[in-house]
Amino acid sequence: MEIDKKIILKLIKNLEELKSSIKNLGEISTDHSSENIESISEYNLVKSPIVGTAYLAPEPGAKKFVDIGKKIKKGDTIMIVEAMKTMNHVPSNFNGVVKKVCVEDGEPVEFGQILVEIE
Repeated sequence: MEIDKKIILKLIKNLEELKSSIKNLGEISTDHSSENIESISEYNLVKSPIVGTAYLAPEPGAKKFVDIGKKIKKGDTIMIVEAMKTMNHVPSNFNGVVKKVCVEDGEPVEFGQILVEIE
């Protein structure tokens, strides 16, 4: 497949116009990376070690591993991330109190996604 040079030149021109229009609006942060978000949080963050589906309890209808306000110790299981029919227990990296559970039961998660905030 051959790409027409006219199309590429038009795309470049449009990108340059877009850049100049953004500069005219002032400083706009386009960095939405997880590192940028983490620096805002005052809590310790437990992240997903793999891509998969997060489960907050060992089985449907069972008691959740963690709830907001629960004291946990380093090494306690905070949830399960299932990938390819394998249930992977996610341990806490910190001692403390759960301040926020950032995912819902059965929600797909990405590698490095914040799962729980611990104070």
